[in-house]
Amino acid sequence: MIGLGSMIGAGVFAVLAPTAAVAGPALLIGLLIAAVVAYGNATSSAQLAAQYPTSGGAYVYGRERLGAWPGFLAGWCFVVGKTASCAAMALTFAAYVAPPEWQKPLASAGVAALTLVNCLGVHRTAAATKVIVVIVLAVLAFVVTAGLASGDAQPAQLVPGGDETTVYAVLQSAGLLFFAFAGYARIATLGEEVRDPARTIPRAIVWALGGALAVYATIAVVALLVVGAPALATSHAPLADVATAGGWAWAAPVVSVGAALAALGALLALLAGIGRTSLAMARTGDLPRWFAAVHPRFAVPQRAELLLGMVVCALVLVTDLRGAIGFSSFGVLLYYLVANLAALTQDREHRRFPRALAVVGAAGCVLLAATLPPASVVGGALVIAAGAGIRALAQLVRKITNG
Repeated sequence: MIGLGSMIGAGVFAVLAPTAAVAGPALLIGLLIAAVVAYGNATSSAQLAAQYPTSGGAYVYGRERLGAWPGFLAGWCFVVGKTASCAAMALTFAAYVAPPEWQKPLASAGVAALTLVNCLGVHRTAAATKVIVVIVLAVLAFVVTAGLASGDAQPAQLVPGGDETTVYAVLQSAGLLFFAFAGYARIATLGEEVRDPARTIPRAIVWALGGALAVYATIAVVALLVVGAPALATSHAPLADVATAGGWAWAAPVVSVGAALAALGALLALLAGIGRTSLAMARTGDLPRWFAAVHPRFAVPQRAELLLGMVVCALVLVTDLRGAIGFSSFGVLLYYLVANLAALTQDREHRRFPRALAVVGAAGCVLLAATLPPASVVGGALVIAAGAGIRALAQLVRKITNG
């Protein structure tokens, strides 16, 4: 349930349009590739979490197994990628509840409001997560039912053709669809809190990833059958279009409420998580120590949270949903690349999965990151290089200052 709750959320409401624009019906192949890479990443994270049962994820694993620089790059890629995820979630929320001309202002307002909520120390509880998952699953089931009941299903729309069948197009769709699996490695952090983790964690990973893949595949197939790839590619609210395809105009608000709830819940959790990662990096000197300040009353890193909120608001105003998803996937794929490389260095005593899975995960991360939209690759590489340059400069200044 924790694994499903981490994956089945707002991503499925957002990712169909950009992937349909890239690969058409062949996005179904991309979905399978994304799931395979996600499985390789999750198994690497699971065995690393068992050896290093502390918060920080690949930031900690990279520092412990590979050194300070790989650890920094993992942490920085996480912050960069998840910041873009925040923008994608805000834009998804606005796309389902507002007309196009109001979407960016509303998305920015949502980010500002939730940033203030985080600064007051309020966070989403486990109970709230379960409620959101149940509502989202109910809405997705409603979308499937409404779409199939429309009578407009056309099997021919599942057949790829033309440029949509190129290897590059399929891999690019896989990189974008990887965004929808974000959060799956949360299962790996529970190694110290379950009975028989060597048996429980692998089974949980397989079942959760398999369940999420089944849900995504069902939604994607129904959307392609009912609406078709060309219409999906240009849709601002693809699942709402599927639900209303049969003339059920009243269905659109139902889907919009589910999408908005999922997006806002994910956005709230992302803002809190990035703020805490920034705090951890600031305490070790990988980010300016100014961000390590914690509010004496609310016990949250308010400086990091406020700056993060301003950056996300700026991203919302200057990018679109596809750009935000691509940018997010680029950062997160490189984050998991470090995790896979760290897993390859573990000895037999701590290895719970075949080394081949870490190799598949690492190779998949590189391949999918390289085939993302060029703007996402170039922009992500520049931001990551800038972070590395600033860290190197800061280290040089400290060295000179300390003699």
